[in-house]
Amino acid sequence: MCGIAGILYKQQRSDVAIGKNLIDMLDGCQHRGPDSTGFALYHRQKPDQLRLRFFVGTGDSALSSIEDIENQLAKFQAKVLDKEFIGRTLRVTVKFSGDIQKFAYAIEKTAKVISIGNSLDIIKDMGGAHDVDSEYGVEEFKGSHGIGHVRLATESDVKLEAAHPFWATGFADIAIVHNGQITNYWKMRRRLEQRNFKFNTDNDSELIAVYLADMLSKGQSLMAALETSIEDMDGTFSFLVSTKDEIGYAKDRLAAKPMVKFENEELIAIASEEVSLNRLFPGQALNTMEPPPGTFDTWQKST
Repeated sequence: MCGIAGILYKQQRSDVAIGKNLIDMLDGCQHRGPDSTGFALYHRQKPDQLRLRFFVGTGDSALSSIEDIENQLAKFQAKVLDKEFIGRTLRVTVKFSGDIQKFAYAIEKTAKVISIGNSLDIIKDMGGAHDVDSEYGVEEFKGSHGIGHVRLATESDVKLEAAHPFWATGFADIAIVHNGQITNYWKMRRRLEQRNFKFNTDNDSELIAVYLADMLSKGQSLMAALETSIEDMDGTFSFLVSTKDEIGYAKDRLAAKPMVKFENEELIAIASEEVSLNRLFPGQALNTMEPPPGTFDTWQKST
C-alpha cells in the first residue's frame, strides 16, 4: 500500500509554495507508507540549464562519488554553475545543450541519478514527509506544480533507490508516482530494452515513466499516452505523471487503487485519500470526486 499526491496551479506561476503543499498532502496519507517519502518539484525553467540530483551516500564514499561525477560532467563539457551536497545527495546545476539521453546514460554509469531536468528536481529519502523536509528543506521550495509519494515496501527493500518518484531514465523533466502493480512489467521492459532504453531499477514505476516518455518523444500528447497506457499495461494501478508543463493521472479498469481529486479555477489536486486534499483547505467542505475506472486526464499550466 502506498499513497500518491499531486498538485498543479493553472496560472503561469513559479512562486507557489509547492513544497509545503505536498508535505501537507503526503503527511495526510503517511499511514499508507511510512518507509520512504519523495517529491518531484518543478521550478522556473532556465534555457540551456540542467538540474541534476545524484545519490552519493555519506563519508568517504560520497567524496569519491562526487569526484567521479565532476569528472564525467567535465568530459561532456557540462559547465557547473552551482552545486550543493545535502543529505545523501548531490545537486548540481550545469549549462548543457547536448543530447540529454546520451548524457544521462553515460552519467548513470558513474553515479546513481535521481533526476535530470530543466525544471524538475526529485527529492526522496527514508522516513516521513517531515523527516525528508527537515533534511532537504522541501518546505522552502517554490514552483508551479509537483507530485509526491509515501511508500510501504512490499516487494523490494527499504532503500532510497526504491523510493518514489521515479524520473523517466534518459528523458528530462518527466516523473511518476504509482500505487499498484504492473503485472506485465518484464514483457514491456524487454520491448523497451530491445530499443536500447535503459533502466536503473527493477521497479515497475520506472517502467511507467520510461514508457510515457517514449510515447511523448514520438509526438503523442500526454493525454494520448495515458490512454494508450491503460490498454498496454496489465495489473491494478493508479498513477500520476508530471512534465514541465502538465500533470495527469491514469487508473486501470478495475479501479482497485483509490484516487480522489479536487479542482477549482486556481488548481487541480489529486491524492489517494480525501484527507490529503483536506490538508490544503482545512475546515472547508470540498466538492471532491473519485475518477471512474479506466479513466485518465491531464491539466496544463496556462500560457
